[in-house]
Amino acid sequence: MTKPENRQALRTESTRARLLEVARGLFAERGFAGVPAEELVARAGLTRGALYHHFGGKEGLFAALYEQMQQELTEQINARAEGALDPWSALKLGCQAFLEACTDRAVQQIVLLDAPAVLSWERWREVNSQYGLGSLKDGLQAAMQAGFLEPQPLDALAHLLEGAMNEAAMWIARSPDPKTALQQAHKALDGLLEGLRH
Repeated sequence: MTKPENRQALRTESTRARLLEVARGLFAERGFAGVPAEELVARAGLTRGALYHHFGGKEGLFAALYEQMQQELTEQINARAEGALDPWSALKLGCQAFLEACTDRAVQQIVLLDAPAVLSWERWREVNSQYGLGSLKDGLQAAMQAGFLEPQPLDALAHLLEGAMNEAAMWIARSPDPKTALQQAHKALDGLLEGLRH
């Protein structure tokens, strides 16, 4: 028989997961500002009290969703890079996977467009750096150690490349034709990376 504390933990997790799921769909469709808290809880079949208890409000729910999506993005990128034959191919595949993820409507609206405004630029950068930047630095370091890149200051290179890819991602997200924008960004990224290659 399940202990009462275990049942409570399962209910808590289920409630949080339901709110995050509903929020992802609504925020992706209409943006943060276009979704009232009342609609969020009604669609989730919960009360406003549940939203405030678990997330402190709509902004807290958005922050948790943004962090969840950043973690998922990092996992997708790392999974794509793991199939590479060498560190250089892994770096390229990871960078390409990030840009490809930016054609997803939920990533565009939540991660790229709304998050910097809703969370503040500083918080957006903090979470982005915690997930994406760390993975990028690992990839660059592995490429340097394997001799594909000239040894150089890792932090500076990682921030420069991350900045370029974030700008490309924003450009793709705002493009009227994201698929064409992605193709062009891939080509430009390949040229940029080849220019860095030893």
